[in-house]
Amino acid sequence: MSAVPDAAQLPLFAAGASPGEFRVRVSARSRRLTVRVYPGGRVEVAVPRGTRPRAIERFVSRHRAWIEARIAELASHPQAQEPPLPREVRLESLGRTVEVRYLKRARAGWRLTADGALEVYGDPGDVGRTRQTLRAWLTATAREALEPWLRALARAHGFTIEQVQLRRQHTRWGSCSRTGTVSLNVCLLFQPQSVVRYLMLHELCHTRHMNHSERFWRLVGEYEPDYRALDRALTRGWQHVPAWVYG
Repeated sequence: MSAVPDAAQLPLFAAGASPGEFRVRVSARSRRLTVRVYPGGRVEVAVPRGTRPRAIERFVSRHRAWIEARIAELASHPQAQEPPLPREVRLESLGRTVEVRYLKRARAGWRLTADGALEVYGDPGDVGRTRQTLRAWLTATAREALEPWLRALARAHGFTIEQVQLRRQHTRWGSCSRTGTVSLNVCLLFQPQSVVRYLMLHELCHTRHMNHSERFWRLVGEYEPDYRALDRALTRGWQHVPAWVYG
């Protein structure tokens, strides 16, 4: 039985299971199988390279009760009842709530007004296209706010970074390459400031230790003693990301 390809859509396993789909993501950095449930009920299983489908079946079967409970929990979250297009966006990491105004125009676009509101242009009836415009604004806001924050932390603590990339990722909050490029998820804008600061320090520490060894965690602890609690908060952070960000 061959290993699964780098990304695959597979049915939820086990006899009598409710119908559903989940995504299997092969990760070169994964050392074990993990599962995550996102708002809207999307389930993703991250697996190390070379994992065979049978092992994934057994893993999902063992965790089925948790998966179904998590799907139900997210379905009851206020986010599940949010409108297709938001009237305001709370950027928790910036301590700011942005009012959103939709204006019908021939050409899609956005701008910030003098009073701090976001004007979104286009056809508000085209929800998919309008959400694309919202995501463009979100990425621009993240670049303006998160990159200077990261660089300031690097200078303050003696870290060296080369480039900063802002991405809208579904499974990672951040990453650091061996060449000193740090990538940040634009969805960090929806997380508390303390959590964002921890994630940034976490990635900066990877510029010295490209692993999760004891030395790496000791270094993280020097800059953020409460890193364990903040890491757990970051794991739960996906529930704070609005549905329009992903689709």
